[in-house]
Amino acid sequence: MRATSGKVHLNRRKKVMKTASGFRAGAGRLYRTARQAILKSGRHAYVSRRQRKREMRQLWITRINAAAREHGLSYSRFISGITKSGVELDRKALADIAVRDPEAFKALAEQVAQVA
Repeated sequence: MRATSGKVHLNRRKKVMKTASGFRAGAGRLYRTARQAILKSGRHAYVSRRQRKREMRQLWITRINAAAREHGLSYSRFISGITKSGVELDRKALADIAVRDPEAFKALAEQVAQVA
């Protein structure tokens, strides 16, 4: 006879149901549906961790572009000038400066304008 209520079997199901707690409708109450929902949510989480990196870079570029245009430069000319002038700041740092310290960004923009 096959064991259907063994310790390992029950613990595995309990783990699945605990993970699915909070899911809507049957996905949070029914074992089969919960298992499928967990697999799908895991895929979404995996993909989203990579998408977040793309989206953050896109946001930084948008912020740098907006700040550079206030000083009469396009994004591409600004980045080109930053590279040529030897300033080793990445886009994350440049975007942070653009938002938090406009005076420092203005100084960078002036430095870039001299190089270009």
